[in-house]
Amino acid sequence: MHTVRTQEARPRRTLGQALAEGTVLLDGGLSNQLEAQGCDLSDALWSAGLLSDEPRQIEAAHRAYARAGAQVLITASYQATFEGFARRGIGRARAAELMAGSVELARRAGADTGRESWVAASVGPYGAMLADGSEYRGRYGMTVRELVRFHRPRVETLAAAGPDVLALETVPDADEAEALLRAVQDLDVPVWLSYSVAGDRTRAGQPLAEAFGLAAGIDQVVAVGVNCCDPADADRAVEVAAAATGKPVVVYPNSGEEWDADGRDWTGRSTFEPGRVRHWRNAGARLVGGCCRVGPSNIEALGARLRTPTA
Repeated sequence: MHTVRTQEARPRRTLGQALAEGTVLLDGGLSNQLEAQGCDLSDALWSAGLLSDEPRQIEAAHRAYARAGAQVLITASYQATFEGFARRGIGRARAAELMAGSVELARRAGADTGRESWVAASVGPYGAMLADGSEYRGRYGMTVRELVRFHRPRVETLAAAGPDVLALETVPDADEAEALLRAVQDLDVPVWLSYSVAGDRTRAGQPLAEAFGLAAGIDQVVAVGVNCCDPADADRAVEVAAAATGKPVVVYPNSGEEWDADGRDWTGRSTFEPGRVRHWRNAGARLVGGCCRVGPSNIEALGARLRTPTA
């Protein structure tokens, strides 16, 4: 699988330019769409396992969101690491091909819409590779330097595949955010930084203003915000991110349901309300969408709100 590098497949503006001109619509949760398509995600690699086993299913999921109006498609590389692939018996060369292929799959799906679209290469936290829920706690007992060493090879590989932006997402810990920003600092690709939060703090317990502040003044960072959190927590976080950095804010919360790690199922009810986008946009959000359990219909409704002048 080779990376698409044709001019026709590329947007006419950078994502940063688009954010300066208005609000851009993100996609929703990739895993829930894949499950809706009948995919089995019980593997430790989660959706990244399908890069090897069923790449057409990933492309189909991207297309579902593109049809719903999503302008930014996030790749299936969230849980893709050299270490994780190695446990499946996949060597480094093949693992690099699969990571690069995740960018191609999203690029093709976006290009087929005929609209301007961007590809965000997902870079999940260290805890995602462990597949034990620690991605929602942080504090892995590793130094910033050790985390830089872990992340550097994968961000290099993803950057070389030609995405429009690297999505440093679902980051639970300000220390890991620092490591990620160091790992990407000499790569010629913009990034956004997005924390997973609980209340007014990171999942590791740090105040959000301090955590967001790490990205202030870094030109490579085109947006800062939150994802994979309760929609209510996202409301306040948008304001804090904008005040702490002066940058466009990215926000894509979960449905509001809660994951039962023991039962491996979602509980509760959805509280994702597209009408929240009015508050988000007024507070500084310029990149909006959804994460876990937020599907194409939700993204379509969010897009309709964005097109309404009073939204």
